[in-house]
Amino acid sequence: VMDIVNFAHGEFLMIGMYTGLFTATATGWDPLLTLPLAGAVGFLLGLLCYVGFVKYLMRGPMVAQLLGTFGLMLFLRNFALLIFGSEDRSLHHGILVGKSFELGYGVVIPATKLAAALLSVISFWIIWLIIKKTRLGMALTATSLNRQAARFMGIPTEKMNALAWGIGGASVTIAGGLIVNFWAVNPFVGLLFTMIAFTIVALGGFGSVPGAFFAGLVVGIITEIPGLWDFFTYTFDVQWMQDVPMTSFKYTLLYLSYFVIMVFRPRGLFGWKH
Repeated sequence: VMDIVNFAHGEFLMIGMYTGLFTATATGWDPLLTLPLAGAVGFLLGLLCYVGFVKYLMRGPMVAQLLGTFGLMLFLRNFALLIFGSEDRSLHHGILVGKSFELGYGVVIPATKLAAALLSVISFWIIWLIIKKTRLGMALTATSLNRQAARFMGIPTEKMNALAWGIGGASVTIAGGLIVNFWAVNPFVGLLFTMIAFTIVALGGFGSVPGAFFAGLVVGIITEIPGLWDFFTYTFDVQWMQDVPMTSFKYTLLYLSYFVIMVFRPRGLFGWKH
């Protein structure tokens, strides 16, 4: 909505992971039941960051905005390091933790990852409906396309900006609450997901919601190709290919694919918003 790059995106996800982890551990609830709380924490954090910090950054040049959100990333990361320490923490209970579905031929899908995928699609669909079918979504879209014209039409653009940060914060902390079911959390976990998120947004086209969805699928497929390659090399006992597992290079393959696509389609697979 605001055309500002949020380098702290991964740190919001990290906070969602810690929220889900500690809430589930302290209460004994199933981790999936902590998602509303993670979303509420992310929404409030997004609002607080915008009102107390980001709206002042928007008055400055692009470089100031980039450095500002980079500083926010460092602050949140080091604050988490101070509070939680650097060790990995994992969830060890939950209705889906440790369960999986076997599809045959050695293909196993962890139940936690399947649930995360399904709930992510549902969350995406809900946000898509809000953007396309409600007056609030139309106001957010108008603010995104032309902030000055939206203001002249009576849309409270400041509130829309704050709401966009709140919704964005809630979305990513809910994602963190899902990911912590199968991924260890530490204060540095956000960097990897920030890079993946930027890759998805760039591939899909900045501002394109459908583009982000389909680019996410593309990124998921690309990161699983090395694992599929290793599966076939071990299945057919290709000795010379087993020395260096391809899964060690899955993110290298992802960023290489990103580079190639950006060379031939600089505006992403679906183009930027107009």
